[in-house]
Amino acid sequence: MTNLTSTPGDDRSAGLEGGAETDGDRITSDRVLVTGATGRVGGPLVTDLLERSVTVRIASRDPTGARERFGETAEYVEFDLERPETWGAALADVDGLFLLFPPSVGVRPVREFVDAAERVGVDRIGYLSILGAEKLPILPPRRIENHIARTDLAATFLRASYFMQNLSGIHRPEIVGRDELFVPAGDGSLSFVDARDVAAVAATALTEPGHRNRAYDLTGPAALDFHEVAEVFSEVLARPITYADPSRLAFARHMYRRGVPHSLVAFMTVEYSVVRLGFSGRTTGDVEAVLGRPPRSLREFVSDEAETFQRDRERPTSTGVTHS
Repeated sequence: MTNLTSTPGDDRSAGLEGGAETDGDRITSDRVLVTGATGRVGGPLVTDLLERSVTVRIASRDPTGARERFGETAEYVEFDLERPETWGAALADVDGLFLLFPPSVGVRPVREFVDAAERVGVDRIGYLSILGAEKLPILPPRRIENHIARTDLAATFLRASYFMQNLSGIHRPEIVGRDELFVPAGDGSLSFVDARDVAAVAATALTEPGHRNRAYDLTGPAALDFHEVAEVFSEVLARPITYADPSRLAFARHMYRRGVPHSLVAFMTVEYSVVRLGFSGRTTGDVEAVLGRPPRSLREFVSDEAETFQRDRERPTSTGVTHS
């Protein structure tokens, strides 16, 4: 957990005037705009904010689809970072903003949207960044952080580690179909974090005092290598799950055959190369410091998602009978 401080070469301090809030400061996030609401963090964030009786406005390219997921409990608006004509309706009368950086969008539209939010009077922003962003000044997440820090928005940077939900998402087919973790991470460790915990920190930062101009490094409670991850899966699912540890070339070829976009394959290959080098195992206490409870463990996540990881033939039918 860090206070945002000035960045060399910036014209203005990244730690904005006024410093951190005190417990007596009042938060007025009566309406929060959530981008990426159907994503791993955005979905549970919407639920958390609604439970706090906050008015949630969901910004989506497909408002109808978002409405089908969340029902009539939220506001919906068509929104596209690459279409500035959609920004006005999205930002009208908004107090707080949850922002993420879609990999398919360049840095410039995100910066311009942040400027638009400042102009119309948005008070605070929670920006979903990456763990270690402060050490990677040329990458988009840090460039966006620096831009936000030069505005008058009360900013909280949510620097998240590797999401556990990647295992139930992009890597689920190999776990379900082959009882295998198929990632080229070598013996490197990862400080896996549950996206639900990241969402809870975001909701807290957007609705409670004490989080102005802070950066939180969000990790799980332990760093695990994929041999250990396979052990957790095997124990929880009661069947052997192995760790393949393919070469980066074999991993890329397999993902291409699955139809995964080349840009995502390239990103994952680089990401796992960093893990293999041993640079991704740092853990912090920031989740617990903000939420007052420990972050979820990988074992808890796999237990919660056990049905997701069942083989298709093991899945119950509507009558409760498993497929043979």
